[in-house]
Amino acid sequence: MTARRILIIQGHPDPDARHLCHALEDAYAAGAIDAGHAVRRVNVAKLDFPILRSQAEWDHGPVPPALVGVQADILWAQHLVLFFPLWLGGLPAHFKGFLEQVARPGFAFTEKDGNPFGRKGLTGRSARVVVTLGMPTIVYRWYFRASGVRSLERNILSFVGIDPVRETLIGGVDRLGADGVAEWKAQLDRLGAAAE
Repeated sequence: MTARRILIIQGHPDPDARHLCHALEDAYAAGAIDAGHAVRRVNVAKLDFPILRSQAEWDHGPVPPALVGVQADILWAQHLVLFFPLWLGGLPAHFKGFLEQVARPGFAFTEKDGNPFGRKGLTGRSARVVVTLGMPTIVYRWYFRASGVRSLERNILSFVGIDPVRETLIGGVDRLGADGVAEWKAQLDRLGAAAE
């Protein structure tokens, strides 16, 4: 297997405590590094950036200094892995704000033939989305139609050219117990080794 360049983006908004998302991230990174892949990490909770508040900021405002290096890491990467807990059916607000700042015009997409979204700027990359949630996964998938995760995959990642996008949904996290956590960490280690 050919070594790949992997960027792991930790989207848990708590900067002070370690959560299941962090343990899963560590397991993925360990598997990837052991398999010879190059790994970089971004911890969104530790980055200082404002939220976007206007179309003018979105179109013409400068990228916050804390995120310039993240954009360089995204361009470096061949595979992105995003970790976050499901909050109110979707991404935590801080993580969504991060993605809005990073995936700006001129970077994630550019104009082509008069279409402002005509050229996808991040083609040639794949992604995996790893989401922890309190409810059972089947409830989120079938009753809620996994709407928050699908929106991320379709309206952000695929929109800017990232393909394929795979997902790992880990439900019922409060009832996993030590054995369940160990099983999920082993699975993430395997995914890291395969760079999937």
